[in-house]
Amino acid sequence: MLSLRYNKRALYNFAMTDDEYLTRSLGFLLGDVSRLLRERFDARAAELGLTRAQWRVLGQLRRREGITQTALAAILDIEQITLGRHIDRLVEKGYVERRADPADRRAWNLFLKSEVQPVLDQMRMMSSATSREAMNGISDADAAKLTDLLLKIKANMLDAADLPAPSGREPSTQATPKRARRRHAESSV
Repeated sequence: MLSLRYNKRALYNFAMTDDEYLTRSLGFLLGDVSRLLRERFDARAAELGLTRAQWRVLGQLRRREGITQTALAAILDIEQITLGRHIDRLVEKGYVERRADPADRRAWNLFLKSEVQPVLDQMRMMSSATSREAMNGISDADAAKLTDLLLKIKANMLDAADLPAPSGREPSTQATPKRARRRHAESSV
């Protein structure tokens, strides 16, 4: 069994069913591909001294600089206290700065410091290398089409989050991480 731990292909094929639904299901397939991409990127990012949690925070901050900790926790789908610890470590490394939110004394806005730019540049190169590995043997046209289709699926799922639950119950009006992400995404456009 120990040898399976180090052989991803054997691990993913171990005791796989022949049921096409289970092997070609969109949810399972996206989950498996996402996990494999993260693990491959993790291996590269380790040389930067970053944990998965830290590079995810930096990646999101690069896209949404000035976001509040609360909104970022919702986007990352983690608890605010957990994000606070990740931010503390990134502040200690000199990569992130907290600034008081002028509109809310209780909130902090997060900004990247210039010292993190070389790390972000390396992360981008590592991400590109991981993407090239993932797209090996796939034409540029097919890769572009895949990206377009995934963006459409993402939009569909964001739209579906606002629909009544399948049971016919009305969706909750309370802020949930998905609703917070949706509201933030819409306000950022």
